[in-house]
Amino acid sequence: MLDPAILLLLLGTALAASLFSIRLGVSVAIIEIVFGMLLGNLGNMKTDDYEWFVFLAALGSLVLTFLAGAEIDPEALRRTWKASLTIGLLSFIVPFLVAWWFSYLILGWTWDASLLAGVALSTTSVAVVYVVLIETGMSRTEIGKIMLSSCFITDLGTAMALSTLFTRPNIYLLVLVIALVASTLFVPRLLKWLFRTFKGRTGEPDVKLLLVLVVGLGTMAQTAGVHAVLPAYILGLIAADTLASNRDVLLKIRALSLSFLTPFFFIGAGMNVSFSAVIAGAGLIAVLFFVKVGAKFIGILHPCRVLIGKDSVYITLLMSTGLTFGTISAQVGLSNGIIDTDQFSVLVMTVILTAIIPTVIAQRMFTPSEGGEKR
Repeated sequence: MLDPAILLLLLGTALAASLFSIRLGVSVAIIEIVFGMLLGNLGNMKTDDYEWFVFLAALGSLVLTFLAGAEIDPEALRRTWKASLTIGLLSFIVPFLVAWWFSYLILGWTWDASLLAGVALSTTSVAVVYVVLIETGMSRTEIGKIMLSSCFITDLGTAMALSTLFTRPNIYLLVLVIALVASTLFVPRLLKWLFRTFKGRTGEPDVKLLLVLVVGLGTMAQTAGVHAVLPAYILGLIAADTLASNRDVLLKIRALSLSFLTPFFFIGAGMNVSFSAVIAGAGLIAVLFFVKVGAKFIGILHPCRVLIGKDSVYITLLMSTGLTFGTISAQVGLSNGIIDTDQFSVLVMTVILTAIIPTVIAQRMFTPSEGGEKR
């Protein structure tokens, strides 16, 4: 049952996060995570205590991931495919291998737990990167487009690794693949027809159709044992061309997402962190943090300098962030008995720190002075 007082508290927290974000010049996603940690530990609030909270947070992650995919410029992806593919693949492969073998050989974790750690720490948070690029006005610049495309490649690798290593093949997985292929063929045509016929009508049928598609494919993915954010991301890329010429529709969904849905996701992520578990595993968390961020720098800093030539540290820092897929991977490991609760807390806190620290450093010290030249 919806608790009006809790809803008011969360909406007030989201508003305060926005104001603090503007004042401090730090991404609102980071402030929301920090406020969520305070609510969870000082206010003793947990997301699982409110079913509607879990629902809104899950929907927020889906819509935000769809938006990130929709912001990818297919033409820019084709034009910069070499840079995007190289950076994206290295951003996944190098941290995956380093974290996997470090967990297995140095920490002494089991083979499966080490693989899970490799997957969780290989991610780039498209949610954080997307919000930062939107806030700084870089989402439509050449650098911003390359970063979003690279994020897509990285998270596609992460999602495929998680599904391949820890999901048993089933008939529903085949149905999901067929649905994604069919979406590639028919969704752009359907959207063009709908925008041409009903655009601007009261009731917003265009926005509602996109939400139906996102949730529909997400439901199929969950049935197949794959997390719903993967098809949401792919659907965003499929719809990107059509939405590029219908920016008003995209802006409506963005406003709904950033103002109402995604704060529940980011605040909820912070609420799931236990200060006591973090204190107990602080040393290990610090080590894994540097393992992930260090592996990202080893993997993509030099390629960024060669292929892009500027703002390479800024790009590498933002590509070092983690949140959605990293948390999801840890949750899959805990649910399936691959890792225990202590390992889960360590991985989740490491992932959250990679969402906060590299982002703050990037924005404070390495933000492109001109916000990137639009091309």
